[in-house]
Amino acid sequence: MSGYPRVLLVRQALRGPTIADVPAAVHDRLAALHLEKKILPGQSVAITAGSRGIRQIDVILRATVEHLRGLEAEPFLVPAMGSHGGATAEGQLSVLAKLGISEATMGCPIRSGMETTLVCQAAEGFPVYCDRIAAAADHVLVCGRVKAHTSFTGDIQSGLMKMLLTGLGKHAGALVYHRAVIDFGFPQIVRSVAATMLARCRVVAGLAIVENGGNETALIEAILPQDFEACDRRLLKQAIEWMPRLPVQELDVLLIDELGKDISGTGMDTNVIGRKYHDHEAADDEWPKVRRIVVRGLSDATGGNANGIGMAEFCTQRAVAQADLALTRINSLTANHAPAGMLPIDFPTDRAALDAALKTIGLREPHEARLAWIRNTRDLEVLALSESYAGEVQRDKNLTLLGPAQDLPFDATGNLPRFVGDGINPA
Repeated sequence: MSGYPRVLLVRQALRGPTIADVPAAVHDRLAALHLEKKILPGQSVAITAGSRGIRQIDVILRATVEHLRGLEAEPFLVPAMGSHGGATAEGQLSVLAKLGISEATMGCPIRSGMETTLVCQAAEGFPVYCDRIAAAADHVLVCGRVKAHTSFTGDIQSGLMKMLLTGLGKHAGALVYHRAVIDFGFPQIVRSVAATMLARCRVVAGLAIVENGGNETALIEAILPQDFEACDRRLLKQAIEWMPRLPVQELDVLLIDELGKDISGTGMDTNVIGRKYHDHEAADDEWPKVRRIVVRGLSDATGGNANGIGMAEFCTQRAVAQADLALTRINSLTANHAPAGMLPIDFPTDRAALDAALKTIGLREPHEARLAWIRNTRDLEVLALSESYAGEVQRDKNLTLLGPAQDLPFDATGNLPRFVGDGINPA
């Protein structure tokens, strides 16, 4: 096929402040809680360490450990990530290591296990679980990012309360809670289980993180257990205001370099691609509206977990080869989202995959296609837009044109370079 759209490299202004000294912010926020009144010298404190790609999570956790050491407590980390890492203790340690989190870098033990303790039966009639190691500690400190969830809506989505469920609940809890959501809905389940965990599992505090549109740490709050719900509700509004977005509302083709669990729970953030409610089209009141998605590969940090790839219509054979299908299936089934683990139609090169996508967009000619090319759904400061958006780029005060229109830079094998740093890496 010939006649591809030419593309414009643009930079978009992203929202939200940046905390200059993250360790100092962690110490200050925790100090304001006066935890020395609750945590006695020598007592153990289990700190949750999740698998999401939170910027500077290693710095945040290290500062938390240091603060607790200053109280003469005995902190340690527990992997809090449901089924990630293949739902094994070793796999979850590996996930943390890729995030820069190890006993050497944290200065404390990391105690990983998949065994859980039965806390009680929820009012809705299902078991509530807690990581066995965390449950044996004198105290639990919950650390997590507040953001829009990729599947659930409501005034509480991803945050400290959800970390109590699918984080501390491990694989056993994640399986049960995702099933319960089908019958009772996410708002009821997250409130029911979180309330039980807060009442019975010796949670001493929470550390809530919000990132800006550039994925930098924008806000940190230390929270007492009784304030978890109010905090999650309040910070969710802020997180949604700052979250990165595509600068255009209707696309024929979205070309994505990489997906991964370090980028989003669904590999590609559904809030960015407009597929929170349906896997292959936007809901009537959902934006953007993207006709076709082409995935070129997986991120290194995802470790082969390709959960979410099923939301794309097309991908490269390279992406399929990078996928650990066993890991992907475990994750997608645990989340009760089986289609997310299904494979799209795959092609040997970027050119072949894009050719296929452009043949399925309707009557618009390929060279006129409305196309966006991004590194991933998290890093959206610099992206390429087809020349058809030139007028919108010119009118949008949040967009800066970085150069003239250019042809898609296919190499001799029919593949494209990667987006790195400020744009397309020709290497």
